[in-house]
Amino acid sequence: MFNALVVDKDEDSGKTHAAVQQIGVDDLPHGEVLVAVEYSTVNYKDGLCIGPGGGLVRNYPHVPGIDFAGTVEESSDARYKPGDKVVLTGWRVGEAHWGGYAQKARVLADWLVPLPEGLDARQAMAVGTAGLTAMLSVLALEDHGLAPGHGPVLVTGAAGGVGSVATAILASLGHEVAAVTGRPETADYLQDLGATQIVARDELTEVTKKPLESELWAGCVDAVAGAMLGRVLKQMKYGTSVAAVGLAGGAAIDGALITPFILRGVNLLGIDSVMQPYDNRVRAWQRIAKDLPMDKLETMVQPATLSDLPQLGRDILKGQVKGRVVVDVNA
Repeated sequence: MFNALVVDKDEDSGKTHAAVQQIGVDDLPHGEVLVAVEYSTVNYKDGLCIGPGGGLVRNYPHVPGIDFAGTVEESSDARYKPGDKVVLTGWRVGEAHWGGYAQKARVLADWLVPLPEGLDARQAMAVGTAGLTAMLSVLALEDHGLAPGHGPVLVTGAAGGVGSVATAILASLGHEVAAVTGRPETADYLQDLGATQIVARDELTEVTKKPLESELWAGCVDAVAGAMLGRVLKQMKYGTSVAAVGLAGGAAIDGALITPFILRGVNLLGIDSVMQPYDNRVRAWQRIAKDLPMDKLETMVQPATLSDLPQLGRDILKGQVKGRVVVDVNA
């Protein structure tokens, strides 16, 4: 028997509740690889799955946790053997399939990636889906021409998980980073990560009718969308790109016009981390191990245990979590 955070639903009231319980290996869903989980983390989706589900959870009882890292215990797939260090993000694990908020997890081999050399399990979960998404964004911007010296790169929602890692990676690669935040108290934190400019959220949330504005940004990692993305698109330099990773400000692009795309050749790049092919994941994890400063990563980390998760799930849905939460499932 081992510990897991189990979410159950009362059929009469429709309300869910989460608590640490003891379960067994036989309770785990089908999979080719059994992993002894060492660390997990907390993402916005985890908050939804710990709480009301947000339409993500299909069946109860349920074990959330969309990320985990640990050591292979058993494997019927030749690609993995006992003792291998692995990391998992995405594939709807923690949503449709039981996830990493347990001391053991059983998953399909296709969903795993070998832990890259230079990262341990704890560091991998300090990165997690948020950091992987940030790295995929940087790679997409680079693939579309971004290079140091082209001008400042804007990061919206910069104090969040994706934004924090994107800020640190971009600064490490030699870019000027303009970090957008609605929380003035995070300015020192963002500057410690390498931001050279702090932009108040209010400066970018006004919807304007102008077809274009002054060219300011050489690239952008956007976790907000809504009115902010509509405004940022009008401020991009000629031929540059925005990597869109989130919708904290709404699913629509308020105030957006076609003009940035046809008059300045701006690119809007959609970034998905859930269904990324294996080779793309390996490339991103290798670049994370190479380009994300571990000392900067450590400044983002808030430690937690399984018993902390119900409260953290509520906090992240309210936008009250800064940086990255690393959950020691064995503590």
